[in-house]
Amino acid sequence: QVELVESGGDSVQTGGSLRLSCAASGPGRIYSSSVMAWFRQAPGKEREFVALIRWSSGTTLYADSVKGRFSISKNNAENTAFLQMNNLKAADTAVYYCARGSQYSSDQRDYRSWGRGTQVTVAP
Repeated sequence: QVELVESGGDSVQTGGSLRLSCAASGPGRIYSSSVMAWFRQAPGKEREFVALIRWSSGTTLYADSVKGRFSISKNNAENTAFLQMNNLKAADTAVYYCARGSQYSSDQRDYRSWGRGTQVTVAP
């Protein structure tokens, strides 16, 4: 089972930037067939898809709400996925989770391995 650990969450002002990391370790690790994704959950709301990247090809997909502001990337050698978040808004405030799946999917039900999350707070 892979262990996913997120880091990089912080409190920033509107318009600021943050870079989240998701490090994978353990016997499961990240396979070439894997898809790594970021989801987020704001207080009182359902968890929602943010972005994903296919580990082998680097193909990406973004939620409409973050297109043009967020960028997902990866470092295969370090088994780490990243989420660069620019021009942050108060509406981006949430706990951000990374997840590993095997399907190119924005549905959280397709992801079986999850990190514990990292808090991002954007002050208006």
